[in-house]
Amino acid sequence: MTVAIIVLTVLLAIILVPLAVQKLTGNAQMRDRMSHLGVSAGLTRVIGLLELAGVAGLLLGLKFWQLGLVAAVGVTVLLIAAVAYHLRAKDDGKVIMVPLFFAFAAAALAFLHLLAH
Repeated sequence: MTVAIIVLTVLLAIILVPLAVQKLTGNAQMRDRMSHLGVSAGLTRVIGLLELAGVAGLLLGLKFWQLGLVAAVGVTVLLIAAVAYHLRAKDDGKVIMVPLFFAFAAAALAFLHLLAH
């Protein structure tokens, strides 16, 4: 296992866990952001669960690389969907760059899992 895999896994976990918790607990600021994107409260909770599942898969991927690969691909897809929602809402480029950056990080993690095995 490479240091890059560990670093990207931990980075993504640190970013995704608080966001997922905010979505699952119905944080008012998160509700407003998701409403702006046209995402319902129910879908917001589903996204939060998917983010937590993704983090669990990424962390377990440190032991089982195949699970890490699948989780990294799933997180990449989830973040690309976030980019699409921000584009649809005509958000500022700075806002769109955040999920795009982490989508690239998750995709890089998937690629690193493949290279390492």
